[in-house]
Amino acid sequence: MIDQEQVTKELTVGQLAQRSGVAVTALHFYESKGLIKSNRNQGNQRRYPREVLRRVALIKVAQRLGVPLAEIGEALKSLPDHRAPTAADWKHLSAQWSRDLDERINQLTRLRDKLNGCIGCGCLSMQACPLRNYGDVLGEQGPGPQLLEPHSAQP
Repeated sequence: MIDQEQVTKELTVGQLAQRSGVAVTALHFYESKGLIKSNRNQGNQRRYPREVLRRVALIKVAQRLGVPLAEIGEALKSLPDHRAPTAADWKHLSAQWSRDLDERINQLTRLRDKLNGCIGCGCLSMQACPLRNYGDVLGEQGPGPQLLEPHSAQP
């Protein structure tokens, strides 16, 4: 039988680290960025409500998707602090992240397709290479390094 006191008991940072699989230093970092919150006991030690476990899991999944911590933080601000994120919360948060992930997949697919068309030539011509600077588009943007977005300078 589960002891109700154990279920409601807050977690130490070590317990949270062990249960979540996240290093103590990372948990401190998340807290410093406002992603998770702790309470302090009489000895000024951190104590985490159990719902923080779900928040940490959400952070880790979002990070694996490539979502920047700043975006994760903004998303978590939309959730109440006093409860664990629910499936409905995740569905809402993941909708935008899913669109962003689809766009990254499309960009990587376009890059892969250009790479496959160029493999083996070894030219890396700054005037003609579709991977680096197709049609010397960057030369028209002025001197110095330029960021070539996947949607510009299409062959």
